[in-house]
Amino acid sequence: MPRMDASFTGSVFLGMSVDGFIARLDGDITWLTGGDDSGGPPDDGEGGDFGFGGFLAGIDALLMGRSTYEFLAPFEEWPYQGKPVHVLSTTLEPGADPRITVHGSFADAVAGLNAAGYRRVYVDGGRTVHTFLSAGLIADLTLSRVPVLIGSGHTPFGELPADVLLEHAGTRTFAGGMVQSTYRVRGAT
Repeated sequence: MPRMDASFTGSVFLGMSVDGFIARLDGDITWLTGGDDSGGPPDDGEGGDFGFGGFLAGIDALLMGRSTYEFLAPFEEWPYQGKPVHVLSTTLEPGADPRITVHGSFADAVAGLNAAGYRRVYVDGGRTVHTFLSAGLIADLTLSRVPVLIGSGHTPFGELPADVLLEHAGTRTFAGGMVQSTYRVRGAT
């Protein structure tokens, strides 16, 4: 995919296993959320959210893939109250959920985000992150590695058209063993 120009920068905030997976092959993330025998979700030692609230406060809108949306849609409390949420999907019907705007293609999503005048967009979901990385539309990544090895699963970091060079911006460790590193993409605006 060729690099694209956009009026916004994409930002990533992902939880992943130490071996680099964001979900098992069947989409299960109980190893991250504590819904299995893993001992519960990681602990930041302060009863907090590992910096996610601060990250979310600094973005204008979200763009996620259909699988990520379908995971979040049934939550009793919508986690993105007050933020515009865009979903990249060829199967969701526009208008089916008043909380989201549906885009049928990558080009439509970029055009819609540009037209809305957003400056910083949270890009979420494995395939969506990969597509935006491939197009040169990600400016920074915050990767939170949970202390578990799951062996196989989904990763947003498959084959790319070229190396994506990163500059380390900082690393934090948390009481439960999570290690969170933030990187800036070299050459991103």
